[in-house]
Amino acid sequence: MTAPLFKGVITALITPLRDGKVDEAAFDRLLERQIAAGVDGVVPMGTTGENASLTVPENLAVIERCVDKAAGRVRVLAGCGAAATDEAIEWSQFAKKVGADGALIVTPFYNRPSQAGLKAHFEAVADAVELPIVLYNVPARTGCDLSNAVVAELSKHPNIVGIKDATGDMDRVSWMHANIAGAGSGEFALISGDDASFLGYSAYGGVGVISVTSNVAPEAMVALNRAIQVGDMASARSWQDRLIALQTALFLDSSPSPAKYALSRLGLCTEEIRLPLYRANDAVKPAIDAAMAAAGAS
Repeated sequence: MTAPLFKGVITALITPLRDGKVDEAAFDRLLERQIAAGVDGVVPMGTTGENASLTVPENLAVIERCVDKAAGRVRVLAGCGAAATDEAIEWSQFAKKVGADGALIVTPFYNRPSQAGLKAHFEAVADAVELPIVLYNVPARTGCDLSNAVVAELSKHPNIVGIKDATGDMDRVSWMHANIAGAGSGEFALISGDDASFLGYSAYGGVGVISVTSNVAPEAMVALNRAIQVGDMASARSWQDRLIALQTALFLDSSPSPAKYALSRLGLCTEEIRLPLYRANDAVKPAIDAAMAAAGAS
C-alpha cells in the first residue's frame, strides 16, 4: 500500500496584503504558525490566496517564497489553476522548478468546457510537467463540474495523485472510493475541499482536507484530523462541534474576506483584500467573533 502524498490538514493559505502589496513579513508569520500547529501541508495561491485577483508575478513570487520558507517541513501544494491550459502548464512548470511538492489544478473557470475538454485540459498539464497533480473541483466558483467518470479516467495518469472535492456531496466521495483504483488505499487521495463536511467525507474514505478554517484555528483542525485518524469518533465529533460555527462563519461573506478579518483580530495581518473582493461586511463580524471564541481561536 502506498501512502498518499497529500493527506491530513492542508491549509489553503490566505495572501496577506498591506498598502496594495503582498505583505511578506505577515505571510512568513502565518506560515510559521501553520507549521507550529502541526498541519500536514499548505496551498499557496489557491482560491483562498486570491490567485485570480493577484498578478501573475505576485502569484509566482508567493509560491516561490512559500517553498523557500517551508523548507521541506510541510508539503507545498502550489495553486496553479488557470482559465487557459497553456497558463496552467506554465505555472505548474514554475512550481516544479522552485521545488513545490505538487500542483493544485482547478477546473478552468469562465470557459465552461465540456467533460471532454476538461479531461484533455488536465491530461495536457499532467503530460507537460513531472509533478504530482491534484485535481480541484469547485463548480460553485468555476461554472463547470468535473464528473466522477472523468475523475476515474484521469486517476489513471501517473502524475495525477488525487482530487480536492469542494462540492460537499457525500455521494461523490463514496462513488470514487468504490470505483477508482487506489482510492481505497489512499494512493489516489480523496481530499475534502469543504471544511464543514470533512468529518463525513473522512468516513466515506477521504484522507484529508484543504482547509480555509485552519488559517484561523489550525490546532483545532489538526486535533479533529488526529481524532479521525485514530478512529476516536467521540473526540472527532466533539472537535467538530467546536468548529462548525467557525466553518460556517468564514463563508458568511465572500471568502477569504471573513478569514482575513479573523486573522486581523488575532493581530496576524490586515483585513486588506484585492478588488473585486471586498473586506468582510460589518454585519457578519459579530458572528465571526463568536465563532472564533467557540473554536478557541480568539
